[in-house]
Amino acid sequence: MNERVRLTVWVRGHVQGVGFRWYTRANALRIGALVGFASNLADGRVQVVAEGPRAECEQLLEWLRDGDTPGKVEGITEIWDTPRGGYGTFEIR
Repeated sequence: MNERVRLTVWVRGHVQGVGFRWYTRANALRIGALVGFASNLADGRVQVVAEGPRAECEQLLEWLRDGDTPGKVEGITEIWDTPRGGYGTFEIR
């Protein structure tokens, strides 16, 4: 069984003003079964929250770490938790 999880990731680097949130959303929708959001933070990071099956969240995390992302990812911090719900799709905030 593929348990449902909540993944929160803070992405550091040159990730604002380069389409990073748009590509993150597009990739989450391509992976499928994920809901949540990508949002710019005041300190220059992007926060990504994804809920869905663990395997799909792991795919998104791998893309954030090593994928062909716009800009330049210098590092990420991740937290795994139980889903909270309340998302209908994956959106840009």
